[in-house]
Amino acid sequence: MSLLVRNARVLLAFGSTPGAALRGRAMNDWPALDAADVLIDGAAVARVGRGLKAPRGATEIDAAGRVLMPGFVDCHTHACWAGDRLDEWELKRAGTPYLDILARGGGIMSTVRAVRAATPEQLAAALRARLGRMLALGSTTIEVKSGYGLSKAAEIKMLNAIAQAANGFAGTVVPTALLGHAIDADAPDAAAFVRQTIDDTLPAVSAAFPGIALDAYCEHGAWSLADCRDLFEAAMRRGHPVRVHADQFNSLGMIALNAQWAGAGRAARTIDHLEATRAADLAALAATPTIGVLLPCTGLHTDGRYANGRALVDAGGAAALATNVNPGTSPCHAMPMAIALAVRFNRLGPREAIAAATVNAAAALGLHDRGIVAPGARADLILLEHRDERVLAYEFGDNPVALVIVGGRIVKPSSECASAGC
Repeated sequence: MSLLVRNARVLLAFGSTPGAALRGRAMNDWPALDAADVLIDGAAVARVGRGLKAPRGATEIDAAGRVLMPGFVDCHTHACWAGDRLDEWELKRAGTPYLDILARGGGIMSTVRAVRAATPEQLAAALRARLGRMLALGSTTIEVKSGYGLSKAAEIKMLNAIAQAANGFAGTVVPTALLGHAIDADAPDAAAFVRQTIDDTLPAVSAAFPGIALDAYCEHGAWSLADCRDLFEAAMRRGHPVRVHADQFNSLGMIALNAQWAGAGRAARTIDHLEATRAADLAALAATPTIGVLLPCTGLHTDGRYANGRALVDAGGAAALATNVNPGTSPCHAMPMAIALAVRFNRLGPREAIAAATVNAAAALGLHDRGIVAPGARADLILLEHRDERVLAYEFGDNPVALVIVGGRIVKPSSECASAGC
């Protein structure tokens, strides 16, 4: 099956796959082509250029000068959950700090109890509905974490539900085992819970899901720096890449620890949040291969605090962008909204935010076959309603995505769109 998109403004139109995240100035200096054509053969991009000829039987779409770009890669989500946190939201609106809610057994723990009570089928059905909403908003690759189980059985239940929901989903789901999301408030001893997670839950998850990325939340009231170090070093010995939530409310030393790991050739794949990170630590992060993941929807909903993406990029670092969709701190499924907020509050430029939401977010997941438009890349593409990509960052609260192509197939609005020229 061949598909030819004609007369588009094509973003991130590389001649070949970059092979790594864009860093520093390269986040703004990527190529774009006006009045260009993209030929898709099967699931991959075959050619990018002007005046391309359609093979016999190919479907043709006239973009009419609109922006054609890689599908969004939402590289940090907690989209698998049960229950809701509306009562907690009322507490936040009344001024109760999030860490105080967590200390009272709310926050993550309220969702943990709902997830433990849910069946795998219920979790998968709820996740499948959220994935569909995200796909319609242009997210073609979506990371989904466990972490609301906090026990061996419940974490594996979540990961199985994520895999079940991924079956039949047009896009790609990348699971992450968030084994260190919180300290189980229902456990009688916190230290024993940490050891059980490392000694019992980790080996079971590793056996069932070899090579899956491991994650933890390094924060007061959650996992300490020492506990994260023990979990991650055990995970590294089992061949797992690691990611970490760090510096959301307090900077506890994770960036310095990651610099030590980087010196030994085993840096974390990403450090996510970074709202409390000082400029000097952002420069230290930029000096490692680790990607900093910005989560501005969390700042909008939770406390008005945002990571200094400008300092990270100016120091030569690589920034990625994600929604962090979850029931407590970021009830937002929309990568276009994340881009709009990143420009306003993380101080990225529109082109930097687009790179952060595509090629760099793909690299954050260890994927180098998407997030760009280049021969051989996976044909996960979106056609915007607009002819100028800056509108993607300028407007907010609407869906700018007219057409979604996943693996060379039109999935939004429908296959009938192609014959009508969209």
